[in-house]
Amino acid sequence: MNTPAFRDLNLIDPLLKALDAVGYTHPTPIQLKAIPPLLEGHDLLGCAQTGTGKTAAFALPLIQNLKKNPIRYNAKQPRILVLTPTRELAIQVHDNFVEYSKFVNLKTSVIFGGVGQAPQVKSMLGGVDVLVATPGRLLDLINQRHVSLRELEVFVLDEADRMLDMGFIHDIKKIIALLPEKRHNLFFSATMPKEIEQLANTILRNPIRVAVAPVSSTAELIEQRVMFVDKDKKRDLLKHLFQDPSLSKVIIFTRTKHGANKVSEVLTKAGIKSDAIHGNKSQTARQNALNNFKDGKIRALIATDIAARGIDVDDITHVINFELPHEPESYVHRIGRTARAGAKGKAIAFCDAEEKSLLKQIEKVIKMEVPLDPNQPYHSDAVEGARILKPGQAKALIESRGPSRAPQRGRRPQEGRRPSEARSGEKPRSDNRFPKKKFRSPAPKKND
Repeated sequence: MNTPAFRDLNLIDPLLKALDAVGYTHPTPIQLKAIPPLLEGHDLLGCAQTGTGKTAAFALPLIQNLKKNPIRYNAKQPRILVLTPTRELAIQVHDNFVEYSKFVNLKTSVIFGGVGQAPQVKSMLGGVDVLVATPGRLLDLINQRHVSLRELEVFVLDEADRMLDMGFIHDIKKIIALLPEKRHNLFFSATMPKEIEQLANTILRNPIRVAVAPVSSTAELIEQRVMFVDKDKKRDLLKHLFQDPSLSKVIIFTRTKHGANKVSEVLTKAGIKSDAIHGNKSQTARQNALNNFKDGKIRALIATDIAARGIDVDDITHVINFELPHEPESYVHRIGRTARAGAKGKAIAFCDAEEKSLLKQIEKVIKMEVPLDPNQPYHSDAVEGARILKPGQAKALIESRGPSRAPQRGRRPQEGRRPSEARSGEKPRSDNRFPKKKFRSPAPKKND
């Protein structure tokens, strides 16, 4: 049986020409399943993780539908809204729309926090076909009356599970309340917990359901291994691994932003070019770090889970879990950064005694035991023989010890636990949100 090509999906010639320009010939499973019903105008619920070609799955049919139904732009109005959790992902999705509509007369815009709003406001003055946005900045511009959603035709909620993790659920509900009743809805999520199902049910109408690459499956091309190491030896082990020149383009995952900075400092001092990317960095700094990583100017990019959404690099050789994630599904997303576009990749997990519980949860989700690699100079017999704590105990113990410095009062140590835009990669808030109280000596009492 012949493998279907994009031309078999009834896409118009300008789109096929654009796909040829970027070297796409055959649709991925999510594209094969999603494009036909979307061309017919059905609502869609898609379960697909990073690297499956999800953006093209919804962008191509939406562009074609716009082309078939051209209308005059209305000031400050988008015809399509794509909502994403982070600015990196917003930029990536917008770039994809521009790429796919190269031979179609399409007007697009992208808005996100962390940068000045003036150019974004200007881009919306005459209205656009496609607006890609993060929730915080979108609501901000709506409240300032620079953007209106009254005449929106299509609403796309992307990375819904990450939106929930980042605390954007209330912002999403506010945005949905501003949408017209009659509209075309698309909902994508890598995982489908109960809360996501409930959210989907409030948005979608008789949706077509498509699911590919379930979260319990990991790429067959990824060679996984775990290294048992004492917590205080992880940095030494990391420097040792980088003596191998095959680690040429590596993403290293930490749980916290502070941890990402410390790992980057350790590698830089060891002469290994690296940079960290997380929500506390400016948009310019994050984009420069990502570009340097793509161009091979640095060997390692250290990232938190939230900041890594939107990183789309095809030739990553290794993914290193410097710290294991509390959510086992995040492990699948992390290692999925390698072995993209048919290439092979390697995933290495550092595991200390407290993290053995997290490792067991990961193995339960991926339905396999991650092979142990004891052939490294920092292998710990103590960790290998340590008892496995209950998940709640392990998480509490890890969080109580936390990073090497204590988190500031009023802030939680982990990224993505609150709906603040600074943690989502949107506009950072100043450090005086929790101003110290000024204590003054009591004034002397006066006689009544």
